[in-house]
Amino acid sequence: MNGIEQTLIGGIAGGTAIVIPSLGELTSELAGIVNLGTEGCMLAGALGAYAVTVATGSAEIGVAGGAIAGAVFGLLHAYLTIYRKADQLTSGLVVWFLALGVTGVLGTSYVNDVITPLPVISIGGLSKVPWLGPILFHQDLLVYVGYVLVPLIIFILHRTRIGLLLRSTGERPEVVSVAGNRPNLIQATAVTIGALLAGVGGAQLSVGYVGTWFDDMTSGYGFVAVAVVLFASWKPLRVMVGAYIFGVALSAESVLQTNGIAINQYLLDALPYLVTLIALVIVSRKGGRKAPEALNRALIDVT
Repeated sequence: MNGIEQTLIGGIAGGTAIVIPSLGELTSELAGIVNLGTEGCMLAGALGAYAVTVATGSAEIGVAGGAIAGAVFGLLHAYLTIYRKADQLTSGLVVWFLALGVTGVLGTSYVNDVITPLPVISIGGLSKVPWLGPILFHQDLLVYVGYVLVPLIIFILHRTRIGLLLRSTGERPEVVSVAGNRPNLIQATAVTIGALLAGVGGAQLSVGYVGTWFDDMTSGYGFVAVAVVLFASWKPLRVMVGAYIFGVALSAESVLQTNGIAINQYLLDALPYLVTLIALVIVSRKGGRKAPEALNRALIDVT
């Protein structure tokens, strides 16, 4: 296996840890709520998944634990912003700091634990397709979940009443209320689901891609997920592309280090963020939909 294949295989696995939280943040923002606490939800999910895996011996059950942990922090953000009318950006940062503190304290006892991570699953004949097969179809379970989530979310957003209500709430919640629906409940549900997906993304890091736990292991990935949604103009396919670009750049950093290629360490560390930012800026210049109106109003009120 050459360096390019290693980079792409690792890029798909690592990119999944951005794809799933990004789709969760997309759901939240389309309902009119930005969650800078996505980083905290991912961190909680990473530790929750690892702790449950240690306790049960099953990484699959661990993923469920990570999802629940992320959702708990999402509920806190939803309560503060929707029902207590807290400033969205400040609330998100509070959630992040809280998760950072909680995982820092509770995670200490798991640093030296060893788990069996999510197994790699080969998809029949697809995994034998030359070159593409091993890259796309010889991955862990959550990678395939990421593949399915993108078309599923597109379908829900544009072909179902639920999607219509979600998008309408993000534009004009007062109109949704007049029509007899409950915009607060819709927003709270969207934020919680978004945080749950962030928790799953954290689980992909700890029990999938990396297979271990260490303090602050998300390293800003949650903020990358928020940025990906912004630059992708709230379009799921663009979100997926941006997330996988980050994953490939992250994997390239690791492959370059493994092969002993002499590149400044600071440049290597910045590589995934720089490549993703440049790619998303280029894509965003081609135009896209505007931010949901309710989200715009909330952010203008903050500034």
